[in-house]
Amino acid sequence: MLNLADMTDRGLKGEPITRREALEILRSNDDELMSIIAAAGRVRRRYFGNRVRLNYLVNLKSGLCPEDCSYCSQRLGSRAEIMKYSWADPQKVHEAVEAGIAGGARRVCMVASGHGPSQRDVERVNAMVRSLKADHPNVEVCVCLGFVDDDKAAAIKAAGADAYNHNANTARSHYGQICTTHSYQDRMDTVDILKRNGLSPCSGVIAGMGETDEEFVDVIFDLRKHKVDSVPVNFLLPFEGTPLAGGAQHITPQWCLKRLAMVRFVHPDAEVRAAAGREQHIRTMQPLALEVVNSIFLGDYLTSEGAAGAADLDMIQDGGFVPEGADGQPLVHNDSHYSPDLPVNAVPIRHRGIGSENPANA
Repeated sequence: MLNLADMTDRGLKGEPITRREALEILRSNDDELMSIIAAAGRVRRRYFGNRVRLNYLVNLKSGLCPEDCSYCSQRLGSRAEIMKYSWADPQKVHEAVEAGIAGGARRVCMVASGHGPSQRDVERVNAMVRSLKADHPNVEVCVCLGFVDDDKAAAIKAAGADAYNHNANTARSHYGQICTTHSYQDRMDTVDILKRNGLSPCSGVIAGMGETDEEFVDVIFDLRKHKVDSVPVNFLLPFEGTPLAGGAQHITPQWCLKRLAMVRFVHPDAEVRAAAGREQHIRTMQPLALEVVNSIFLGDYLTSEGAAGAADLDMIQDGGFVPEGADGQPLVHNDSHYSPDLPVNAVPIRHRGIGSENPANA
């Protein structure tokens, strides 16, 4: 039996649950879900009140990646029909950033595909970071460029970046089945480099890639061991044209919510984000996710479409939450976008924003 009262008491003190308890949550009956959500919600509100942080992704360079991560639409050999482009024009980046901030984003995530940046790439991105910070000093900037060494991490920090994303993705024991062009240890070494150079480490997972419950628990506890500040939890988007196409059939809203709750209990005071896949897999139960997580992405993802920004702001407000930085005032959206009906489990490919002539979704 789940001892949710004891788990909650420890969470309110900033203490994690045990591995055994984490597995119990993942394997609990669906009729226990609401009790689990309520308990995890108490912990979430202890540290974050009713605030929701809105993050906004800007895809600086799409596709053409030499890594072979099986889940990724930008991977080496991917046949996913995504937009592919080299470095985006700085003016297009500026327009996308402004759209996200106008939509309520309080953290902008600048992302570029690839193994890692060259020195020239770092300088290019640093110029964008400095420009954003000059215009919006209160907006956090997170950079995600792949593997970096100490010198590059220090330069990115000096330019004004607040955080750096480098996901673990899956457990050490499962990593070789997902990627062969680099290792799990490479990723953890990079997280340590980020911390050493003053960048807030953002590192999370992709659930639903064939990992066992034990492996999912392993990676969540390893991220706690590495003291990451932010834990984005993605749910597999099975892009056609990638090795994991056709997967994710086992993912249900209840399955996702149990994982989010477990992550909250292991990381009581960290930013826990419901990231890519929430719209497709949590579906109409997304408002329950806000009781557990304190962070979501606004608008589109790197290569797939997200919910209309107006719909997410309505969900936040309807649930009694407020966007972080809005000072309790509702944010107003004047535009909405709704994707056409898609087949079950199909991934809505992004065809707007950077790389297209269409406006960004924010």
